[in-house]
Amino acid sequence: MLTSLLDNDFYKITMQNAVIKRFPYAQARYAFINRGEHEFPDGFGAALRREVDQMATLRLSDEEKRYLETTCPYLDPTYLDFLAGFHYDPAEVIIEQQGSDLSVIIEGPWYRTILWEVPLMALISELWYRLRGVSVTHEADAMIEQRAQEKIELYRRLGLKIAEFGTRRRFSFDVHDRVVGALCHNGGEAFSGTSNVLLAMRHGVKPIGTHAHEWFMFHGARFGFKMANSLALEHWVDVYRGDLGIALTDTFTSRAFFDSFDKKFAKLFDGVRHDSGDPIDFASQTIAHYERLGINPLSKTIIFSDALTPEKVEHIHAFCKDRIGMAFGIGTNFTNDVGVEPMNMVIKMVEARPEGQQWLPVIKLSDVPDKHTGDPEMISLAKRVLTLGWKSH
Repeated sequence: MLTSLLDNDFYKITMQNAVIKRFPYAQARYAFINRGEHEFPDGFGAALRREVDQMATLRLSDEEKRYLETTCPYLDPTYLDFLAGFHYDPAEVIIEQQGSDLSVIIEGPWYRTILWEVPLMALISELWYRLRGVSVTHEADAMIEQRAQEKIELYRRLGLKIAEFGTRRRFSFDVHDRVVGALCHNGGEAFSGTSNVLLAMRHGVKPIGTHAHEWFMFHGARFGFKMANSLALEHWVDVYRGDLGIALTDTFTSRAFFDSFDKKFAKLFDGVRHDSGDPIDFASQTIAHYERLGINPLSKTIIFSDALTPEKVEHIHAFCKDRIGMAFGIGTNFTNDVGVEPMNMVIKMVEARPEGQQWLPVIKLSDVPDKHTGDPEMISLAKRVLTLGWKSH
């Protein structure tokens, strides 16, 4: 089902490069979390195993390497040579199915295992429909491009910048490809690019992404929660020297993030990304933070990327207009809007082993208190260290 090493989200490429530079000896463990309590049909684990084993044959082509060299000058030649020699090792992925329950664990060197999450989720999503005999009706299939066109034209009328972030829970690669094609054809200035590197290359648009929660989660395990945000940002700047300047805010709550986001980082980074919690509250916090530091919020950008729909985007736009720059990353609403229920699942880093240390649980403290993920004792410790009390905001 997967045909390219670049059928992945761009932030995995940029993080892999940073991990190689900063933490080449670190180990990581990831786990599939079935939030929607989906019941998997017989044979699902075996089918997934076959697809994962096939991924060992994927290699970066000369054309793909040239594309990255040209499009991403901040990815240095040593990294691109590494990627040209990279191949997936299926032994890093342990898949078990008991009845209708599916277990997927990924374990190995962080610089290698970091690439598994997104394509594995895309495979699970596509197989989920295929093996249950769920297909798109002729009417819905005929509307795929039109629905994408209607959405991007709305965003265009509002004068917004929209990126497509929908690899992980897409209905299929075919639908994903057609949606990105329609966005390119109809989006004009409103469509800024896609997180999917292969489709960015295929359709001649910019690959979009910087870093994910795991970058900060590892820093929390390695350096402690108090220093996690500061050092994660510092190490990012060390590698990219001002490129890829959008900072993710909510790994240990946005409040803890803004405590670390001092004038140096606020000036260095082009903006911040919102991925959980109330977007209007977050925009207010962000504007106030920049103003306190003497920085004009209109010179900065918030990327909103939390389960967005056209209605949510309009609401956020009305609040932020003429107050702060904004852009939107829209995922499942673009790539799985074909009349079926999208899956509710994630693959998360659950443990890390920094160089010279033992395995440590990693955690994420969401801006939505009941969405904290990870070891309960470690969550409690982090909240005490960060003086968050019992609630986060």
